[in-house]
Amino acid sequence: ELQLVESGGGSVQAGGSLRLSCSASEFQFDDYAMGWFRQSPGKEREAVSCISVGHSMTQYADSVKGRFTMSSDNAKNTVYLQIDSLKPEDTAIYYCAAHLGCSYYARDWGSWGQGTQVTVSS
Repeated sequence: ELQLVESGGGSVQAGGSLRLSCSASEFQFDDYAMGWFRQSPGKEREAVSCISVGHSMTQYADSVKGRFTMSSDNAKNTVYLQIDSLKPEDTAIYYCAAHLGCSYYARDWGSWGQGTQVTVSS
């Protein structure tokens, strides 16, 4: 089973930056699409970004375009989420996930990490 481990969360002030990492156990790492999701208390888990199978194309939710950048280092079996110009509304637990293709719906994704907390203060 694919194992995913996120890291890099923390508490920052609005306008700051964080880089989240997600390391995968799977040898054929780029056979999977990888996604980042986030979930705030009382809200559903929402898609933030996705990198395609082969890790050549990325997609972003409209709410984060221009501030979030997803990338992949296949040699390290790791994907990253660079988050700039953080806003209080970005406060959430951020999860990475793996699937055989990008999907907007969390229910479609089969493998999940444990999540990393991002807290943004105003």
